[in-house]
Amino acid sequence: MKQRSFWRVLAVWFLFVGFCSLVSADVRLPEIFGSNMVLQRDLKVPVWGWADAGENVTVSFDGQTVSATADASGKWKVELSPLKANATPSVMTVKGTNELKLENILVGEVWLCSGQSNMEWPMNRSAEYNDELPKTNNAKIRLFHVAKAWDNSPKESLSAAWKPCNQENIPGFSAVGYYFGQKLSADLDVPVGLINSSWGGTRIEPWTPPAGFQSVPSLKNIADEVAAKDPSSAAYKTIVAKTLKDYSDWVTKSQEDFNGGTKRIMPPPTFPPQLALYTNQQQPTTLHNAMINPFVPMALRGAIWYQGESNMGEGMLYADKMEALIKGWRTVFNNPDMGFYFVQLAPYIYGNDSTRLAYLWEAQAAVEKKLPKTGMAVINDLVTNIRDIHPPRKKLVGERLALLALNRTYNKTEVVCASPEFDSLQTNGNTLVVKFKNAKSLKTRDGKAPDWFEIAGADGMYKKADAVIDGTTIELTSAGIDEPYAVRFAWNQEAQPNVQNEAGLQLGAFRAGEIPERAILDKLVPSAKDYKLVYSLDPTNPQLTNNNTAITYKTDKSREITGSVKRVGYFLYLKPKGGTPQFVFVTMPPLNKDIKKLGVPVKSSGARFQKNVSDVTVESNVAGVETGKFGDGFNVEFWEVNYSHENESKIAGASDTKFDFGDKLTEGQPGYGSMQIHNFAKKQTVFAFNNFSAGNTCDVGIGNNPSTEEKQNPDWTFSKSAGTLEGGQLLILVLE
Repeated sequence: MKQRSFWRVLAVWFLFVGFCSLVSADVRLPEIFGSNMVLQRDLKVPVWGWADAGENVTVSFDGQTVSATADASGKWKVELSPLKANATPSVMTVKGTNELKLENILVGEVWLCSGQSNMEWPMNRSAEYNDELPKTNNAKIRLFHVAKAWDNSPKESLSAAWKPCNQENIPGFSAVGYYFGQKLSADLDVPVGLINSSWGGTRIEPWTPPAGFQSVPSLKNIADEVAAKDPSSAAYKTIVAKTLKDYSDWVTKSQEDFNGGTKRIMPPPTFPPQLALYTNQQQPTTLHNAMINPFVPMALRGAIWYQGESNMGEGMLYADKMEALIKGWRTVFNNPDMGFYFVQLAPYIYGNDSTRLAYLWEAQAAVEKKLPKTGMAVINDLVTNIRDIHPPRKKLVGERLALLALNRTYNKTEVVCASPEFDSLQTNGNTLVVKFKNAKSLKTRDGKAPDWFEIAGADGMYKKADAVIDGTTIELTSAGIDEPYAVRFAWNQEAQPNVQNEAGLQLGAFRAGEIPERAILDKLVPSAKDYKLVYSLDPTNPQLTNNNTAITYKTDKSREITGSVKRVGYFLYLKPKGGTPQFVFVTMPPLNKDIKKLGVPVKSSGARFQKNVSDVTVESNVAGVETGKFGDGFNVEFWEVNYSHENESKIAGASDTKFDFGDKLTEGQPGYGSMQIHNFAKKQTVFAFNNFSAGNTCDVGIGNNPSTEEKQNPDWTFSKSAGTLEGGQLLILVLE
């Protein structure tokens, strides 16, 4: 009896499934379309969704009725003609085999709010929350808060719904987004829809679509990486085709060996790492796939962006990544005029490198100059705790973003939106005169003299400057600098400067001026006048690229050297903190005819030398460094890899237990790295520059390391000495 019951139930189930397969699927919409939403005014409005293949779908709104037929996959899309702003709630009807009614819809401005934690930061944790909460019952503002998710493939759905702006729904919504939308709605007198799609701690790459990476040549490596994981791309298909052939060949060969009975089969080919899926939300495109793509191609006016903390240390590369994000979003939303307004990061102590944040500030400022319909809100005056990466004062942040949108997107030219910006630099004796634009006049917010200005002379060492405002210019002087060349402002992660324009908008970090790279060399070493500069860099904060295989030079004139090189010169200048500047200039016959191998020994240059050199000259002001002309007694250790302290070269007097002038290089991938010249006859390090990938904690020094600590090495290995220096210069020159 039980068995017959089982088969009856199973039969009913199959009948039910068969019946369901004959019933048409309901018309569906993506979550971005729903009651309480705001539709974008004055732009064509795409509306899309899913139904049965071949099903006719009709969308009716504001007197318009448009239809489409679902394609073979069940997708359909219509487009409403541009709508006029309307604060009176309306109904959208979507009809196929079933009918959907979306109620309480307004027409106005729609903005995407995205980034990491400072954009995600909720209203109920903002400093102004208690004062603002009673004002948040605003029928003209609507909120759409996207739940966190990531994926390897573009998704069509997400977890979110439109909600009215009121005291119940606002506490967990983006504070920056709300204050931005509140000001827009008030000043434009139109409804505003805010889409909050943000996630604390995330990098910029996961928010960027493939089209963005493809649009920026410097990011080709990321574009290729993304394409290799996309089943629809040519790159993916090429890799898979080769992989399948390799596996097929392996199976065939293995079967032959197995059938022969005498040979062991070999391991199968390695699965191509390019095809391996991403594993978390920090990897390229993963957040765009799950938190942006589900509402592409929604009609919206623009985006506001607050992010960068998780890309700290990337310098100008971050500008390229922002360019990719902006171009990518403008492409996928089919909106080349899409506004994009962003927040320059607030001052915060990120670590021991006080200037690392300044380089990111510089990158952010570069985006505004390069791409139209963009703008940067400077907020270096809104920090209450320099050790809090989440400044709680969010109202002015949102409102400064709104000023940019009002002026640059809505053409309200009377709205002052831009912070003061460097315009030009002139030298007047011992005074630098800096002129600014985006200001009718300059002032300080505390009534004191302008702060955080520094100027530099020929040695490139910046000193605090005395500053005087004169209209839209600031005059700068500093004791001990008679011939200033350059200025920098707020070039420190702790800078909360006081300079602003008449509208109360802050001056952001900048640097300007050009110190002649040979200025200090020509002053200290007249004998170098006939040497031509090939490479220059700051050896106290070197930057490697391409997986530590190449070094970034400030200047690279290697292509200009066309003649035969007779001698090569190495000039190292270091400024200890609070100490006397040091220098050394060493010349010798070229180590190689290839000009690339005369620079810092990195893998891309192919430079790797461990040999004795003769006919050397040394000039230096460092006590203990032998100067003059030497016929022999010198050696170089130039390599890009790790090394040990064994005296492999059997140099007389070299140690087998300490790193000095007889070390043993280790073959392999790029590692610690060494660029050292030694007077081994005198048991001296002339200069050492090691561990190029360590940035401002690399090793650099002139003469033997003077430390008396037993663990220290004469050639500065493991000293992290760059951290004791204000700055420096390494010049590589040749005599043709």
